[in-house]
Amino acid sequence: MPDIYVGLMSGTSLDAMDAVAVEFDKDHPRVLATHSLPWPTELRANIQQLCQPGDDEIRLMAEVDPAIARVAADAVNILLNKASLQPDQIQAIGSHGQTIRHMPELGYTLQIGDPNLLAELTGITVVGDFRRRDMAAGGQGAPLVPVFHHAVFTSDSDRVVVNIGGISNVSILPAGSSQVSGFDTGPGNLLMDYWCQKHWQTPFDEGGRHAAKAMFNAELLAALLSDPFFHQAPPKSTGRELFNPNWLESRLNDFSHLSPEVVQATLCSLTASCIADAIKQYAPDTTELFTCGGGAFNLTLMAMLQELLPNVAINATNALGVDPQWVEAIAFAWLAKQRILNLPGNLPEVTGANNLRVLGGVYPA
Repeated sequence: MPDIYVGLMSGTSLDAMDAVAVEFDKDHPRVLATHSLPWPTELRANIQQLCQPGDDEIRLMAEVDPAIARVAADAVNILLNKASLQPDQIQAIGSHGQTIRHMPELGYTLQIGDPNLLAELTGITVVGDFRRRDMAAGGQGAPLVPVFHHAVFTSDSDRVVVNIGGISNVSILPAGSSQVSGFDTGPGNLLMDYWCQKHWQTPFDEGGRHAAKAMFNAELLAALLSDPFFHQAPPKSTGRELFNPNWLESRLNDFSHLSPEVVQATLCSLTASCIADAIKQYAPDTTELFTCGGGAFNLTLMAMLQELLPNVAINATNALGVDPQWVEAIAFAWLAKQRILNLPGNLPEVTGANNLRVLGGVYPA
């Protein structure tokens, strides 16, 4: 009998809490229902504030931690109602939590969204805190989705899966996946979203329409790509700690003459370039690329990526039977399954951990 798990994901874009109910037959996922619950405006602002150093952080985190859990519980309860499921039909919730600080070079990462409260409010066992055991074993604690991509998308041909959320990451899956690798490539939607919110008061660049109105600026692109992160060898991971509005604004000081549309086009090109550069360097023979995450719906970004990789067939993961919008949430449902079954949830070749580890803490219903 297939098992049902719920996956919860809220990434660096901070657009919504995504929830998905998934039935697993071995590793094959079948989505039963999905729900996306937007963040309350004040809570979203508080989360953004916690992502950067500030005053009285402990008090603010103490308030935000349970508030995130309540939003997660609301998302789960709405999801179960949509799917006509009862809590006792769910094996566990895999909750990523909200990352407010990820500093692997200093040996720590922090995701909040109290799993104790989430278990209490839903009546379902919760698996959370996935990243720190990998980090304790010498890893980066991220990215974690390549292990799911490896389990679900491996084939008899070389392929790459690119997850474009707030941050972009690649999973390199050679035929048979004997030498899987993966890492964060740099900004995904995060900087583009910020620029849209600043100049057009929209949460994101739907379809890439603002970026499509202008050509990117080569000098600005080169300045952005000069950041040492792009030249760092994997394993590597990143987040808002590096790529944030302050990072961008400081690099725009010499480019104040550029229109908002040109900057947006350049930010779109930045995302495409760091993905393409990673593939050219670490997967030069691949002919198949599958995209997921919100960036998969940015037509301008997809066109730029195709131009940079003319010999690669680029499709979204729905070509593989998995809706690109829900891949990350499904991944954390799968990671919860791994934990409940006491199976490894990391790939040392991706995170840099010294061995396979069972990831996550279990918080019983």
